[in-house]
Amino acid sequence: MTEHVEKRVVITGIGVRAPGGIGRGAFWDLLTAGRTATRTISSFDASPFRSRIAGEIDFDPLAEGLLPKQVATFDRATQLAVACTREALADSGLGLAELNPERVGVSIGTAVGCTTSLDREYERVSGGGSGWLVDHTVAVEQLFDYFVPTSISREVAWEAGAEGPVTVVSTGCTSGLDAVGYGTELIRDGRADIVVCGATDAPISPISVACFDAIKATSANNDDPAHASRPFDRNRDGFVLGEGAAVFVLEELSAARRRGAHTYAEIRGFATRSNAYHMTGLKPDGREMSEAITAAMGQARCTGQDLHYINAHGSGTRQNDRHETAAFKRSLGRHAYEVPVSSIKSMIGHSLGAIGSIELAASALAIEHGVIPPTANYEEPDPECDLDYVPNVAREQRVDTVLSVGSGFGGFQSAAVLARTTESTP
Repeated sequence: MTEHVEKRVVITGIGVRAPGGIGRGAFWDLLTAGRTATRTISSFDASPFRSRIAGEIDFDPLAEGLLPKQVATFDRATQLAVACTREALADSGLGLAELNPERVGVSIGTAVGCTTSLDREYERVSGGGSGWLVDHTVAVEQLFDYFVPTSISREVAWEAGAEGPVTVVSTGCTSGLDAVGYGTELIRDGRADIVVCGATDAPISPISVACFDAIKATSANNDDPAHASRPFDRNRDGFVLGEGAAVFVLEELSAARRRGAHTYAEIRGFATRSNAYHMTGLKPDGREMSEAITAAMGQARCTGQDLHYINAHGSGTRQNDRHETAAFKRSLGRHAYEVPVSSIKSMIGHSLGAIGSIELAASALAIEHGVIPPTANYEEPDPECDLDYVPNVAREQRVDTVLSVGSGFGGFQSAAVLARTTESTP
């Protein structure tokens, strides 16, 4: 009987669009400098709202090379995903013309899909919200695409020439982690050789701001938007909305080595759980997230002693930061106090479904460069959050193994383990 050897999946290309700069280089420069890119919302008049701040991207789709027709018809989330796909593919060095398109897959995560366009088009067909019966005759012909988030993964697939498995993953704020986890499984299971995966969201719109205002989840620190996102700080008052995308090229390690590809990191473990408890509530003991962490670390065959960095969900809400801190202690025991933890949401805000992939990009780049991004705006410790949150200044140290976690409305909890690529199987 032939012994089954599990395929090892690595990241060979990264594309990022995030607040504060265009491309993975600008993204990494912002994080390691500890700069914040949260500001007063400029894309619409947010004056009627409780929270009027966000992490916006200075994104010009025409300058990014999108065609005028694509700019006119694609939702902003789709535009960001396509731009990231192009960067990731170029970074990977893959010659797509040489690939079997039926062996190329796509897995794209999003929490709110084409919200920006849906919000705009509803205003159009309802006369600014004044009409209960909408006028379908003034609707754009792309309206169906905006309703169906698979239109995003379709455009990524067309960009990549992918004719294999193509899907969209929508699990709230864990979508970005879950989409990469699914992409990893496609390769491990032999259903694809190459997977273009990641996540995108562009939720900075009146409807999104209104929804989070209603439950008071977002920060109302409108007078100081650059310092409003304060994960783990005693004076935090909610998250700051953001937008962005990150896309990866995944492939099997031996294939990547045969073509001499650069590998950022290996995806060693992934797990997701649901708390079946509450739409937005989290229990303070951190059990649900802890179970996802323990499962992902078990798959990666690592322990708390092996971790060099934890890229936290770190949204800046009181219950999440407390829940997450408890989960790290529950999973890692005393080692939780020895592993650096940070939240990049302190600098770029919370882009909902996209943030999990953006955080994975930060995790892979931390391994690549040997630098741990800081938690910006961390000034006053919270007794309930008593770990090493890498306050304000990036930390240079060798990083071989990273745990990245996510938590989402609906009770979703996900965790992934990335590691430096080694010659031997772990």
